[in-house]
Amino acid sequence: MRVDASFDTFVEQRSAALLRLAYLLTGDRGHAEDLLQTALLRTMRRWPKARDAPEPYTRQVMVNLSRDRIRALLRRPRETALPDNPDAFRSPDPGFDGIGERQTVTAALAQLPIRQRQVIVLRYFEDLSIEQTAELVGCSTGTVKSYTSRALSRLRELLGDFHETQEVRASQ
Repeated sequence: MRVDASFDTFVEQRSAALLRLAYLLTGDRGHAEDLLQTALLRTMRRWPKARDAPEPYTRQVMVNLSRDRIRALLRRPRETALPDNPDAFRSPDPGFDGIGERQTVTAALAQLPIRQRQVIVLRYFEDLSIEQTAELVGCSTGTVKSYTSRALSRLRELLGDFHETQEVRASQ
């Protein structure tokens, strides 16, 4: 299949940011890569239409694909994850602390309902406006505000223990 050079340029310039978005939407690196690859394939197929605004087009495809994935997951029996022991991976190097924080935030995001997660990711990680987020998610601006409020409250609950632990560790 012959690919337009402008599509190649778009992929080279924006794939890292789009992969980050996919990861935040799915919470899993492998699923994120699959989501991005599928989204880019669909964007490529519609390149004449998407060429004028390829990133918003690809974002919309990714949000739709993540919704489809969640629907498919809800139809499957639940899997039980192995318990993590984060203390076994502690390191004296302070550079590694940021990795744990990112993993904690990502785990907290994964506990949010899909719509709330999508709104938080699009608003705060992709820095989209309320109107842009509402258009991508397919709801009203009031719903985006409501989801944002609920999601932030839930994240505060989930991350509250983490921050208290960090404060104790810092004071020691």
